[in-house]
Amino acid sequence: MTTHTDSQNAADFYDFEGALSPEERKVLVKTREFMRDQVAPLVAEHWAQGVFPKELIGRFRESGLVGLPYEGYGDHGPVASHLLTGMMAMEMSRVDASVATFFGVHNGLAMYAIQAGGDQAQRDRWLPGMARMDTVGAFALTEPLDGSDIAAGMRTTARRDGDTWVLNGAKRWTGNATFADHVVVWARDVEDDQVKGFVVGKGTPGFTAEKIANKTSLRMVENADIKLEDVRVPESDRLQNASSFRDVAEILRATRSGVAWQALGVMIGAYELALRYAKERQQFGRPVAGFQLVQDLLVKSLGNITSSWGMLLQLARLQDSGVFRDEHSALAKAHVTARMREVVAWAREIFGGNGIVLDYDVARFFADAEAIYSFEGTREMNTLIVGKAITGESAFV
Repeated sequence: MTTHTDSQNAADFYDFEGALSPEERKVLVKTREFMRDQVAPLVAEHWAQGVFPKELIGRFRESGLVGLPYEGYGDHGPVASHLLTGMMAMEMSRVDASVATFFGVHNGLAMYAIQAGGDQAQRDRWLPGMARMDTVGAFALTEPLDGSDIAAGMRTTARRDGDTWVLNGAKRWTGNATFADHVVVWARDVEDDQVKGFVVGKGTPGFTAEKIANKTSLRMVENADIKLEDVRVPESDRLQNASSFRDVAEILRATRSGVAWQALGVMIGAYELALRYAKERQQFGRPVAGFQLVQDLLVKSLGNITSSWGMLLQLARLQDSGVFRDEHSALAKAHVTARMREVVAWAREIFGGNGIVLDYDVARFFADAEAIYSFEGTREMNTLIVGKAITGESAFV
């Protein structure tokens, strides 16, 4: 008997991939094959060890998947649509959220910060190498004592000294920072109290990045605690078009939707594992997929996936048409990550005791969901952004 699960993506119940053009679909299939062939075999071992497989950098360099959203940089055709880049993030997270996060930090946060915040000379200087992944980027915003309140609470400072800037402070949770070639560091100018962006190169004196140990989520992402002690950065390395936190918010508005797509991918990965396991696992002389309570969990999971995918499809259309506001990405991030939490819990439940063993993979999705739920704006902060938009009243303290 033929079932819906015979398709390449068993979770695409409404054929959302059909919204892509034939050329975009080829890129998505290429992403799927890359993740299956080049990434999946490395995941379990490196996730358990809490180490990023550095050999993936070279594999990404050869994949042709990097730099697609940036016109004029990288060896690719037309600039990728937001729908395609979103589905690529989904496809990566469907296999592993750590690798998707590594890619998103580099290809999204770091590159887009330079694209949006840099002048043309800076774009031409850094983006070609990053689009080939000859160099790797990171994005340092969050601090040890300031996360949700970073706009007002940023403690890292920048002081102008002739043709250079002197940076002092600390950053936390910076993905890729332990091995990145370029780290976009945000600091408050002591002169005008405005937040500015600086590109700090690997090996700059006074800059240290120490890997955060003992994480239980996104274990392959090498998040770092960064210390900046009289780090001198030339004026030419200050992002010339990023002169206030409003510019930072503009970057986050664009990249936050990518996190929602990651959450969708995690849902899909967990659901597909649970569906396959339910059809194979025998109890009481029959597959557990034939039990009503198991089918209820699977159908609720598919409902969360389908509704979230529909929301993100329309969000991408708003982005591609230029009609896109903070509250659009905020609602998607808050809603889809909450649905993700439900799906990974239901998937783990279907596995029973095996669901806590890394060998079955679903435990990794269950754990990784917690980081995605929190970063790029917590559910509470994104809820307040949407709440202000729909009521006209600010509930921020």
